[in-house]
Amino acid sequence: MSKAAKLDPAADPLVSLFKSIGLAQAKAQEAAKSPKSAPILKNIIESYPTVSSGKLSEKQAGLIVALAGALVKATIDTAERDYLIATILEDRLKSVDQVTAAVKFTESHKVPIDDAEFDKECGVGFSITSEELHNQVTKYVSLKEVAGWANLGAVISALRATPELRWAHPVDVKNAVEKAFTESFGAKEAAKPKGKEPKKDAKPVAAKGKPAEAAINSDVAMTRKSVFEEGFLGSLHKPGENPQAHPKHREAHLAVTRGNVWTRFPPEPNGYLHIGHSKAIFVNFGFAAYHNGKCYLRYDDTNPEKEEAKYFESILEMVRWLGFEPWKITYSSDYFDELYDLAVELIKRDKAYVCHCTQEEIKADRGEKRGQPRPCIHRNRPISESLIEFEGMKNGKYRPKEANLRMKQDLEDGNPQMWDLTAYRVLDTPHHRTHDKWKIYPTYDFTHCLVDSFENISHSLCTTEFIASRQSYEWLCDAVDVYRPRQSEYGRLNLEGTIMSKRKIHALVTGGYVNGWDDPRLYSLIALRRRGIPPGAIISFVSTLGVSTAASNIEISRFEQTVRQYLENTAPRLLMVMKTLRVTIENLPEDYVLTVEKPLHPKVPELGTSSIPFTRNIYIESDDFRLEDSKDYFRLAPGKTVGLFGAPYPVTYVSHKTDLTTGEVVEVVVKLENEGAAKKPKAFIQWVANHPASGSPVRVDETRIFHRLFKSDRPSGDVSDLQPDSLEVVKGALVEVGFWALAKCSLIDARREAAVRTEKATQDNKTTTTASDTPHATSEQLVGKECVRFQGLRVAYFALDKDSQLACLDEPDSVKASRKQGDYVVLNRIVSLKEDSGKAV
Repeated sequence: MSKAAKLDPAADPLVSLFKSIGLAQAKAQEAAKSPKSAPILKNIIESYPTVSSGKLSEKQAGLIVALAGALVKATIDTAERDYLIATILEDRLKSVDQVTAAVKFTESHKVPIDDAEFDKECGVGFSITSEELHNQVTKYVSLKEVAGWANLGAVISALRATPELRWAHPVDVKNAVEKAFTESFGAKEAAKPKGKEPKKDAKPVAAKGKPAEAAINSDVAMTRKSVFEEGFLGSLHKPGENPQAHPKHREAHLAVTRGNVWTRFPPEPNGYLHIGHSKAIFVNFGFAAYHNGKCYLRYDDTNPEKEEAKYFESILEMVRWLGFEPWKITYSSDYFDELYDLAVELIKRDKAYVCHCTQEEIKADRGEKRGQPRPCIHRNRPISESLIEFEGMKNGKYRPKEANLRMKQDLEDGNPQMWDLTAYRVLDTPHHRTHDKWKIYPTYDFTHCLVDSFENISHSLCTTEFIASRQSYEWLCDAVDVYRPRQSEYGRLNLEGTIMSKRKIHALVTGGYVNGWDDPRLYSLIALRRRGIPPGAIISFVSTLGVSTAASNIEISRFEQTVRQYLENTAPRLLMVMKTLRVTIENLPEDYVLTVEKPLHPKVPELGTSSIPFTRNIYIESDDFRLEDSKDYFRLAPGKTVGLFGAPYPVTYVSHKTDLTTGEVVEVVVKLENEGAAKKPKAFIQWVANHPASGSPVRVDETRIFHRLFKSDRPSGDVSDLQPDSLEVVKGALVEVGFWALAKCSLIDARREAAVRTEKATQDNKTTTTASDTPHATSEQLVGKECVRFQGLRVAYFALDKDSQLACLDEPDSVKASRKQGDYVVLNRIVSLKEDSGKAV
C-alpha cells in the first residue's frame, strides 16, 4: 500500500453531518473527501436551518452538494447564495447542470435577480416536444454532412452543447439522434452475436469488403469527421505545397510519396507515454489514416544516457493499444551516418563551428542574462580547423562538455532559436543500438528536421512549444540543401489535477507515494490502461476536444464523462453489491432455487446473457434499506415493496434484525409477492443470491476505488499536496456468478482479435531493421486482464486488475469457468456511474 493510502471514511465526523441532510452513506463519504468543497458544504449546513432540518429529499441533498462544489471556483455574495439555496429547496433547480449554470449566472447578476431571466439561463421549466427535438437533430445531421454511425457519440455531444438543447434530457437527445441516424443511414450494423456468450467490448465494425482489423484505424480516424476537415487540421497545406528552396526537392518528394500524406510520431524513449501523448498519436496517425496516408513510429533515440529498452517496448504497445499500427518503425539512430555527413557539410559551408566554451559561457553568449546574444569566441575560426576539431570529437579526443558543434545561425534575429544552437555534443554513454561506435550524438534541433526530410514527411505536426523552433527547422534544411518539410503546431492536451512530468512522477514512484508508473491514480497511458479505461474512450475524448493552436486544459471530470459515455453501450452489466445486507425471503423454502436468465445489457443483445440463481437468501446493498421512510424514497423500507433486477417478483418488507451491541441492521426479512395480483414496484434494486452449489456469490477480495491524487487543480508534484485517502480498498464486495463466464469470454475475444490484428500488422508494416532490439507487434501487447470490464449495476464501472489470479483465464476455452483454489479477485473502479438527478432514488 502506498503512503498516500486509505483512511476509514466512515470515521470522518463530516460524514455524519452530511448524512443528516439526506445523503446516503456512500454519497456522504464521497462529499467528505473533497478538501475544497467539504468545508463549503459544512458551512451551508450549519448556516441554513432549512438545509439542516432533515426534510430535504435525497435529490435536493445531492444538489446542495453540487452547489458546494460549484462554489469552490466561484465568488458570490451571501445574498446570491441565499437565492441559490432557495431555488434548490423550491425544486426550481433539478439537475447538477442547472446548479452549475445558476452559480455562473449569479456571479454576474446580483440580488434582486430577475426570475424570468434566471429561469431562461438555467433551464428552469425547460420543455421540448419529441417532434421539435427530432427536427433539431435531423437539421443538424443534414447541415454538418455527418458521415454515418461512427459519428454517433460526437453528434450527441455536439447537440447537447447547443443552446437550444442544452437542457434537454440526455436520454431524449440520444434517442432522437439514434432515430435520425437510423432514418439517414439505416439500422446500425452490429457485430455478429455469439450465442449467449458475453463479448468483451463493442468494437468498430468493419466496412463491407474490409477485414475487421482494417476497420480499427479507419474507424478511429472517422470518429469525428470534422476534426480532420475543419479548423487547424483542415487548414493544413496539401502534400507538395510546402515551400522549397529548389523545385527539385519538391519533385523528388512527390515522386516518393505520390502526393500522399506522410506523418510521424517521434517520441523520445526516455519514459512512459501519458494522456497528453494520446493527442499526438491521434493527430499524427489519425490525420494520415483519414487521408489514406502513412505514419511512421520513429524513436528519437539521440540521448543514450536516458533511454531504456522498456520504454521502446511500452511506446509501441501504447500506440497499438490505442488502435493504430505504424507503417514503419524507425529510429533517429538509423540515420547517424547521414546526419554526421550533413554536419560535415554544414561546416564546409561555413554554417557550423566547433565551440570549446563551458556551459555557463555558452549561456552567457546566448544572452541568458542580457537578453541579447554575442558571438562565441570560436565562431569565426577557420573551416578547416572546425573540420579537424569535429573529427577529434568523433574519435574521442574530448570529454563531455569540452567541445560542441554549434550551428552558425543569425545572432541579429529576435528568435533565440536562431542563436547558434548546439548540433552535436560529446557523450561517453554507449548507445543501445550503435553501442560504442559513436562518441558524439546529434541534438534534437539538428536531428528532427533532417530525419523528417530523410523520411519525406509531408506534415511535421507538433505542439505549440516548438513554434519558435520552426525557423531553425527550416533554416537547417535549406542550409544543407535538402527537402524541407512543413512544421505545423497545435495546442497540447493537459488535464487539471494531475501531473505529466517524468521527473515528478519518478519522485512519487521512488518515494513510495504511488505504486509504480502504472498506478491507476496516475495519467500515464499504462496507468489508464491498468485502471480499465478503454482505448476507444481515450480516442473519443481527444477527437471531441478538436485540434487547434490553443492548449486544451481540461478538467478530469470531463475526461471521465467521456469514458462513461463510451462504456454505457459497450460494457456488460452484472449484479453487484458493495456493502452487503442479508435478506431472507420468508415464504420460500430453504432449498428453493430458480435459475434466472438475464441480459448482460438491456439495449445490446449482442453482448449475450448470464444465468444466475434466485434463492431464499440473497444480499442487497445496505444503502438500499432504511428504517425511516420518506415520500421521495422508493427503495426498501418498512411498508415498502421493491423490485429485484431480473427476479420474477418484487418483495415486501416484513421485519428486520439488528445487532444488539451496535444497533445496526444485520438482516431484513421480506415476502415474495408471488401470489395474487402483482404489485408494481416504484424502484428496482440489485441483489446477489447466496447459493454455494452454483458458486454464487463471487466474493471480490479487493475493490480498489481511486480518488484524485492531488488536492489542487494545478499540482506541482509536491508531496504535501497529495490527498491522504486517494486510494480506497473495499474488501468483500459480491458479484453475480456470471462474472466467471464473462471474464473468460472477454479474454478469449481479446486474444482472438489481437491475433488477427497482429498478423495483419506483421504482413503490412515495415521496419528498417530486423535486429533483436527492435520492438515488434505481438498479440500480447493488446491483451491484459483489464480487458475484463463490466458495469456493476447501479454501482460503477469496473475492470479486472493485473494483481488478480484467475485460473479459468489460463484453462482451455472449452472448460467451464468457475472459481478455483488460490483465485484472488481484484477489481479497479474505472469511473463512477453518471449521476442523473432526474431519476428516482
